[in-house]
Amino acid sequence: MDSYSSPTTKPLYRGTQVVWYILGILEVLLAFRFVLKLLGANPNAGFTSFIYNASYPFAAPFLSVFRITKVAGSVFEWTTILAMLVYWLIAWGIVRMFLMSKSVSTPEAAVKLNSQE
Repeated sequence: MDSYSSPTTKPLYRGTQVVWYILGILEVLLAFRFVLKLLGANPNAGFTSFIYNASYPFAAPFLSVFRITKVAGSVFEWTTILAMLVYWLIAWGIVRMFLMSKSVSTPEAAVKLNSQE
């Protein structure tokens, strides 16, 4: 049985799709936060307030890592960029872990091991 017709292939594919989809939503949310802060958006406006409140739980662990750079009402939030990078790395690691559980034939495993030497 080759690894393409394994019963675990479709669930693994769906799992990786879910991880990348969730990451995509999170990255868009954090990107909006970054751009709104950079452009000095009114925090009391409905959309801006929604984005700040929705993204805060994901940005909060990183908020004190770097100083905030303020220029004429604009905020360059380095911490949001860091959060985006960290979440991307976590998603990449989860997908790699999913792929490690993929069924592999003995000849395929031998070829992969030989290429790692």
